[in-house]
Amino acid sequence: MSAAPIVDQFLAAGFAADDAGARAALLERAIAAHARRLGAGPAWAWFVPGRIEIFGKHTDYAGGRSLVAAVPRGFAVVASARDDGIVSVLDARWNDTVDVDPADQERRFKGWTNYAAVVARRLLLNFPGARLGTSITIASDLPRAAGLSSSSALVVGLATALARRAALTERQEWRAAIRSDLDLAGYLGAAENGLTFGALLNASGVGTHGGSEDHTAILASRAGEVAAFSYMPVQPAGSAPMPERWRFAVMTSGVHADKAGSAKGRYNRASLATRALSEIWAESAGHVSTLAEALRSAPDAERRLRQHIAAAGRGEFSADDLSRRLQHFIDEDARVPLALEAFRRADAMLLGSLSDDSQYDADVLLGNQVEDTIRLARAAREHGAFAASSFGAGFGGSVWALVDADDAEDFVRRWHRAYTASATPGPVESFVTRPAPRVTEIDVGES
Repeated sequence: MSAAPIVDQFLAAGFAADDAGARAALLERAIAAHARRLGAGPAWAWFVPGRIEIFGKHTDYAGGRSLVAAVPRGFAVVASARDDGIVSVLDARWNDTVDVDPADQERRFKGWTNYAAVVARRLLLNFPGARLGTSITIASDLPRAAGLSSSSALVVGLATALARRAALTERQEWRAAIRSDLDLAGYLGAAENGLTFGALLNASGVGTHGGSEDHTAILASRAGEVAAFSYMPVQPAGSAPMPERWRFAVMTSGVHADKAGSAKGRYNRASLATRALSEIWAESAGHVSTLAEALRSAPDAERRLRQHIAAAGRGEFSADDLSRRLQHFIDEDARVPLALEAFRRADAMLLGSLSDDSQYDADVLLGNQVEDTIRLARAAREHGAFAASSFGAGFGGSVWALVDADDAEDFVRRWHRAYTASATPGPVESFVTRPAPRVTEIDVGES
């Protein structure tokens, strides 16, 4: 029996009609490229979304909280088994191909191909003897290095395909360590960043010291809802329906921020500062694994930690550096439950205040903003958004804005015109959306 039409499957998963049609077209593009390459259609297919980080800038890797939503842009991923053990990935958008032997630890890769190598090698390490040979074709309409989690969506998509091909979910090692989608998000975050996950040992990641927020949003989001999570380990922290008349407008700044490339050093500095804070606390109060755990460990933990910071810096970080990083984490983490409640109550004024404070602190305390993202967020507020903030790794990327549905398209035109009135570093993309579903498997039947 052939599968239901692809567009109908997207509609059934919770995608809006326009988004379902666009997702179906993207997937059909990947299927066609796969068939041209191999002479036959794929055995499996998925759509893997990007995400918006609404609140929770640089909190996940320190055990904090974030508020996220999936978006209906992302990766179409199709795959077929092969017998030679090679993981071969074609990017249909750019007509670029990489072949990875998971057993070869010596060959070096760059850019997106490194993510394919990292995923394949980690799965072989953690699941010895796994039959990972797979031909995979991807097609994406996510802007690259724009804060929408294109890299983690790629990791999730590749890992999903390889796990299906090798039947990894049937293995004892998987069942012991990965009992839920949230566990899987934690594991894939660890795979991307080179950390051990439970009994699943570490391997080289992509070079970033990040967390699992992106993977969690991609694997656990629900259509029409925003969701909060805490991290290390990943745990749900509540969800709320997005008010029916609200829309997210998303616009890229034109400044690429590749957290595993051009922005890696600055991104890692923000992460390493929280690690330094945890180490300072542990030296005086005992072992802790994250900054969030340190702050929860005693009623006076913040006061005592500030005393230790004032006494001396830590390596490359001055006492002032660490004090600012601590304040940012405390304030941004605290915004997450407030913002979640604001969505529940449709409190646009509170969300506006929280987003303005988050944007200001990202610049002054976290230091991950550039002039373009500051200007883009300011232009959104000035031209009709009731809340707006940059998101993602920072040092470029995108801004989300919340607007009324009736004004959404006109707002985007005003916003784009105001932002691009002066020179921008590169092409600017935008779209309007409501929260989208998580990873969606599509039955491609006899394709």
